[in-house]
Amino acid sequence: MIDDAIRVLAGDCTVIAEDADREEYRGRVTTIVKPDNTVLVHDIDGYQPVAWLTRADSVSSDRADDFTLVAKKGTQTLRIAAHDRDGFATYPASAAGTPVGHCPDCGAALVRSSGVHCVGCGDRYGVPADATIRDEQCDCDCGLPRMRVERGLAFNVCLDRSCESLDAAVREAFDREWDCPEPDCDGDLRILRRGGLIAGCEHYPDCDTGFAVPAGVVDGECGCGLPTFETASGTRCLDPTCEKGLARPLEADSAADD
Repeated sequence: MIDDAIRVLAGDCTVIAEDADREEYRGRVTTIVKPDNTVLVHDIDGYQPVAWLTRADSVSSDRADDFTLVAKKGTQTLRIAAHDRDGFATYPASAAGTPVGHCPDCGAALVRSSGVHCVGCGDRYGVPADATIRDEQCDCDCGLPRMRVERGLAFNVCLDRSCESLDAAVREAFDREWDCPEPDCDGDLRILRRGGLIAGCEHYPDCDTGFAVPAGVVDGECGCGLPTFETASGTRCLDPTCEKGLARPLEADSAADD
């Protein structure tokens, strides 16, 4: 179920905003309280609220007699008192995003914002920022869309990682494929999840060598022996601090100039 909700109060209200100064308004306004405790008071004019408080520390309300709402943040206070209430309601809400398919459980739209979520039942799926959601012809057998993610190779896996695991796909392709670059270490690099996907030495903690697996595809070998990746910003070594991968094309350019 969708847990977040937007609260709406409409009516003839007195609005008092207090900080260093005190401002008071009266009119038929609509007050919106967002899930992050941002309070917006709108009147009929323009697009900018009459008064607002962004991400208040606290929002309290009293529905006895005439409705009142008080929002506080630091030294700021926003008070709304309804003299003639036109309505009060709570509506389910979610982030708005680009449609990417339909939920196999409830049939509602799946949309992508920071991740992918269903606007009907609220199911959520984490999606890497660089992932591309495939079209409906590439849907998984479970009914969810697949995503294309580049982590050494281009992988097409289900949005639901418990259905098709991106980690498992990268591990199958690259676990122990590369040697640890430390001169006195004979270990292999294992594919692990430590916050993100990393290629880390199997001899940890005796050897703490490890590199985040970048978004891109392997396109060659660096001068240090590690793979190079073709990424959105260009070619780079698995080790982001390595300069050997950059030295080879520069030396080739110098030879050509000679």
